[in-house]
Amino acid sequence: MTGSTSQTLRTNQPQNSDVHGFEVTHVEGDAYAVDVRGHQLLVDQPADAGGTDTAPTPTELFAASLATCIAFYAGRYLHRHGLPRTGLRVRTEFTMATDRPARVTSLRVVVVPPPELPEQRRAALLAVASHCTVHNTLQQPPEIDIELEP
Repeated sequence: MTGSTSQTLRTNQPQNSDVHGFEVTHVEGDAYAVDVRGHQLLVDQPADAGGTDTAPTPTELFAASLATCIAFYAGRYLHRHGLPRTGLRVRTEFTMATDRPARVTSLRVVVVPPPELPEQRRAALLAVASHCTVHNTLQQPPEIDIELEP
């Protein structure tokens, strides 16, 4: 942007008073710490990608966010209907693009319901799990602003 003083990529972002924030700080090498409401998560890169493999990658956390959101919604459904959550699992795998830009091209999520789930509840469990917040966000992507602090 020649001749421009702004280093901000702006989109039409709706004003929302329900803003949630956190900060990412460099630890060492390719490792970063994420502080969310006093909880700390670490991210790193595998050794074969130049990291020290001390934590999941950001992309793995991205996929894990979807999986854990689906698990949460499924668990709440089971709880709401008086069904046990014991045995509930969510398996996830993702595929990276082979071309540029670097990105996830596909995610596969399999909800493994508790063994006690009645057959007549399976479709409803899947419907609820398929409408978790993270999945909804991926289906209707948010506006993203990336700025460089002055």
